[in-house]
Amino acid sequence: MKIFAILLLLIILYSLGSALYYMLKDGGESTRMVKSLTIRIVLSLVLFIVMMISTYINYIYKG
Repeated sequence: MKIFAILLLLIILYSLGSALYYMLKDGGESTRMVKSLTIRIVLSLVLFIVMMISTYINYIYKG
């Protein structure tokens, strides 16, 4: 589970970095930045939901 969470966090950071790159490169004339930020939001929600489900079924120790 730790490896999955770390891998997903790295992908989220990559998506955030690519959005910054597209914002600086395109100057707001392209939709690539919006797509990259949308991917980041979806991945963040997936990570949050997986962590909540893992906590609920006691896969992750709460105490």
